[in-house]
Amino acid sequence: MSALPKAPETRAALRRGWCPGTLRPMETGDGWLVRLHPPGGVLTPGQIVRIAALAHEHGNGLIEISARANLQLRGVSVATHPALVEALLSERLVDEHDGDGPQRLALVSPLAGSTAQPCHSGASRSEAPGTHNLSPVESGHDDSASLPSGGGYGFRARGFAAPRNDSGGDFLDAALLAAEIERAGRAIPGLQTKTLVVVDGGGAMSLNGFAADIRVVAVSGDAVAIGLPSGLWLGATLAEAAKAVATILRGFAARQLGAPDTICRLRDLPAEEQARLSGLPQTHAPAPRPAPRRVGLFDLGTGRFAAMVGLPFGRCDASTLARMGESAERLGARMLRLSPWRGLACLGLSLHAAKTWLDEARRLGLITDDCDARLSIQACAGKPACLRAEADAMADAARLAEVASPLLAQGLTLHISGCVKSCAHSAAADLTLVGRDGRYGVVIAGTTRDAALAELDLSEILRRLQPGQDLSDRLMAGRTSEPGF
Repeated sequence: MSALPKAPETRAALRRGWCPGTLRPMETGDGWLVRLHPPGGVLTPGQIVRIAALAHEHGNGLIEISARANLQLRGVSVATHPALVEALLSERLVDEHDGDGPQRLALVSPLAGSTAQPCHSGASRSEAPGTHNLSPVESGHDDSASLPSGGGYGFRARGFAAPRNDSGGDFLDAALLAAEIERAGRAIPGLQTKTLVVVDGGGAMSLNGFAADIRVVAVSGDAVAIGLPSGLWLGATLAEAAKAVATILRGFAARQLGAPDTICRLRDLPAEEQARLSGLPQTHAPAPRPAPRRVGLFDLGTGRFAAMVGLPFGRCDASTLARMGESAERLGARMLRLSPWRGLACLGLSLHAAKTWLDEARRLGLITDDCDARLSIQACAGKPACLRAEADAMADAARLAEVASPLLAQGLTLHISGCVKSCAHSAAADLTLVGRDGRYGVVIAGTTRDAALAELDLSEILRRLQPGQDLSDRLMAGRTSEPGF
């Protein structure tokens, strides 16, 4: 591979110092980006339709769902922003505060609360009574034949079976615990805006693939393991979990305030200092779980189902979102949850309604098949939508999805970042491409923070990803995607 011609800009040089929100939009290449934080990441179908109308009225009609399960409206202007904010706040479509801390501190599964089946401490999921089967639905015939297949792009990998989720439901309601952590976190002055706590119910819908400052994983109905960036795991009861997380975050905020140039995230603290922040005893890491299905049909038990869809690279237009909200309302849904896999989960449906909603999504070009290669690609808006971007990441992602489909079907992950900031995905990927003057720095098994092996244009990357070429062979030989902090 070729040598790098220049040193890239650092993340620190590009950092703006805050995350955009409703009250504090961010200037981009296509106007202002306004990020919405709906309460708990949950909206009614009518609220989805209303947000789509506001995106069309006050922005350019493009809507995104981020990897932290937040909505983003693009193309808002100085003139339209005040009316947009008034509507969002007065109609309680967002849960916004005017402080400097995180607007959304905790991330949960899109099925959080729907599959919780508390069991006695020490019982395994297979022993817990009434756990829910989150595998493809079995109803006396092959439902896979009737499920949509790929949003019209033909990216389905033949012969590749989607991961099954047969390990049962969550131990506890992660949404309730996340809400408690959110309340405690908002009382911590000086907490870094990008701080994230993953709250995982411990069931089939694993959140291991998402980077976090703190990871809270249920190990029984009344106990959790708290993971730190150092790799250390701490044991806590459910009753003390939120307080323990707040104690760690409060200590981190104090240390960060004293050394803002060297301590930006919890991972910047030495391992022994991370351990001292909570005073909790050490425990074993939670047992590994298979990767979850990210879209499709899910059996919640008691005759209720969920349908989950993905937006291609996290983006759709306002009319598409409105039609999905209208469809959910017609089918009797009362709640939709934003998904960190950059999509929507429609909860509490009958089997027929869930299939109908998925069919509508497929017709609109959304992702309904877990084998779709685009689900394994994280891409930011890129040029020209982003002022910082040095490459058209989203357009290039579509080309890479077709060429790299055989690799992605085998579980490899790809991150395409228009610049070194890595807005779309902060964790490691098997292949990370970092935009530089229209070309890409190539990072294998790393993040945008890591040194690139080469700088290549897209056509050369596409060629080298072909079977038998060096980049393809290297990726197949060294798959190392792991959860990150």
